[in-house]
Amino acid sequence: MATQLNPYLNFRGQAREAMTFYQSVLGGQLDVMTFADMGGMGVPESEAAQVMHSSLGVSDAVQLMGSDVPSQMEGDFVNGRISLSGDDRATLQRWFEGLAEGGTVNMPLEKAPWGDWFGDLTDRFGVSWLVNIAGTDGD
Repeated sequence: MATQLNPYLNFRGQAREAMTFYQSVLGGQLDVMTFADMGGMGVPESEAAQVMHSSLGVSDAVQLMGSDVPSQMEGDFVNGRISLSGDDRATLQRWFEGLAEGGTVNMPLEKAPWGDWFGDLTDRFGVSWLVNIAGTDGD
C-alpha cells in the first residue's frame, strides 16, 4: 500500500451529518462505525450512537475521515483547513458550490492573480476549505 495523508475531522455530535453531507457533495463510499459498534468505548450511553470513526473514500487520491469527540474529552478540537486542488475544473467547481451550501463563501471561486482559479469557504459545520483549480490559457 502506498503512503497516504488523510484529513481527519473532529465533531461534537455532528460527524454522521457532516460526513453524509460530504458524501453528497464529493461522492464516494462512506463507512461509519459508532461507539456502540465497538462495545461502547467508555462513552456515556447518550453518545453511544455517535461516530467513533468514519471514512469517505472518494478516489485513490481523496479520502476524508472523521469522528465525534466524546463529551468527557475536554478541549477545543480545531479542524484546520482542507485544500482541494487540481485541474479538473468541473469537479472542483461542483465541489466548491456543494460545500458552500449552508456555509459562508469567504472568497468566491474566481481567477486569481497567480493564474489559477481560487476560492475559500467555511462549510455549515465550521470546516474551512480552500479550492485551487490550475489555470489554463484562455480562462
